[in-house]
Amino acid sequence: MTTQTAPFFQSIGVVKTQFVELFTEGRLQLDCGATLGPVQVAYETYGTLNPDRSNAVLLCHALSGTAHAAGRHDPDDPKTTGWWDLYVGPGKPFDTDRFFVICSNNLGGCDGTTGPSSLDPATQKPFGLTFPMITIADMARLQKALVDHLGIDRLLAVAGGSMGGMIALQWALDYPDSLEAAVVIASTPRLSAQNIAFNAVARQAIMVDPHFNGGNYYDRERPRKGLALARMMAHITYLSEKGLHDKFGRRLQDREKLSFGFENDFAVESYLHYQGSSFVKKFDANTYLYITKAMDYFDPFPDAQTTAKRLAPVTAKILVMSFDTDWRFDTSRSKELVKILNWHAKQVTFEVFSSPYGHDAFLLYQASYQQSLASFLNRLYLEHSNATAGAPTGLEDGVDDIV
Repeated sequence: MTTQTAPFFQSIGVVKTQFVELFTEGRLQLDCGATLGPVQVAYETYGTLNPDRSNAVLLCHALSGTAHAAGRHDPDDPKTTGWWDLYVGPGKPFDTDRFFVICSNNLGGCDGTTGPSSLDPATQKPFGLTFPMITIADMARLQKALVDHLGIDRLLAVAGGSMGGMIALQWALDYPDSLEAAVVIASTPRLSAQNIAFNAVARQAIMVDPHFNGGNYYDRERPRKGLALARMMAHITYLSEKGLHDKFGRRLQDREKLSFGFENDFAVESYLHYQGSSFVKKFDANTYLYITKAMDYFDPFPDAQTTAKRLAPVTAKILVMSFDTDWRFDTSRSKELVKILNWHAKQVTFEVFSSPYGHDAFLLYQASYQQSLASFLNRLYLEHSNATAGAPTGLEDGVDDIV
């Protein structure tokens, strides 16, 4: 990875996760027909909301992410650094000297927001598999309630990578009057059959674990082996073949010769086992089931008539970014989204970056990616500032060029 240098890599310092209980009156309506209430949301904010509340940016995390996008929870422990710390802070693309940045744990999560591990108010026991099925639209719906709670009428941007990109796109479709722009990174307008298959196998790995117990494992041994296996398999899809080869090749792990057994002979085997075992310490197996299913269901453009109806009110500028070695959500999926948006004359900019890091590239530092993201957000900020001041923005006619 490129050496990290100031000012781009200045940290925002120590941050604290906040919690709010929403839908204490009324309930959150879900796409499946069920309702939830009250709903707790864990979130963090970075930067300062300006007087007219017009500089807010919402970040949407990926499957295993949390509300902790930037800074540290412990000043002495680098392991508490936020998942997008490279891109959020003073002088970074999501510049906290300009933007008020919000990130919340998704609905169905296991890091402070109501999900299957939360207590069901009716039984005072964890929901488990009685938790209702959720969708990407439900996640966006809860985020909208949080943004409303914070007194923000219109977001400057909603941005996310992977599943977070799906949520950002959902925002543009469902709340066209509530955001200026959407940033969709390493994402897709729908999962391919291959991706649905990966998710199905991951869920089966969890559900066949002898400790799964129909999802009711919170007061006993948890399905750690199944969740670890699901994570190991998924992690392979987040990396590229070149990245794995460059990092591990066929190098042996802590040995000079083969074991001629079923031990972890190779460094890549040891690495995957480490990823699986560390993941189970911080994530809930039931949450994994629900969130992967929500991703499977995501398909906002199932046919031409629905697509036209959904896109008609969309006014947001949309930035779509992809990486050439991402085979989980490969560039063809981003191009599919761009084609749909272009066909309906939406303001879209598209960029593809070369990276050896596969799907995980959107989390890592790369100069061209950083610069493009920063330029888009900087232009958005200046356009809004000029429009507020009454100056022409230069974008009154036409759509953005496709790069």
